[in-house]
Amino acid sequence: MARRKVIQYEGQSGGHRNPIPTCVTLGDLILPSVIGGQGTADPRKGIEQAFTNMQKIIEGAGGSLDGIGKITIYLKNFEHREIVNEFWVKMFPDENDRPARHVMAADLAGNTVIQMDVIASK
Repeated sequence: MARRKVIQYEGQSGGHRNPIPTCVTLGDLILPSVIGGQGTADPRKGIEQAFTNMQKIIEGAGGSLDGIGKITIYLKNFEHREIVNEFWVKMFPDENDRPARHVMAADLAGNTVIQMDVIASK
């Protein structure tokens, strides 16, 4: 039976304010904790940072963008979905080869404009 493994990767910054790992693997599954774009009140920069963080975490766990199966995106302001779509198409340009996705409005803390919940495999 597969056992959970906490992932540490090169270039990983700080940790969470809560006692949780940034990412774990379970067999071939890559299961990051929620991924955000913190540190800026600028929605565009925060969303771009979240997509960058997602790629670093997935690759740091031994996966690739091609292994992402589903992403749930939580937005402080649902109107920022158009910004998400811009970075989505940039990261996943082939309309016939994109992960499943769900976007919803959420009450996010502080200046966090986006959080993403990702399911991927190696």
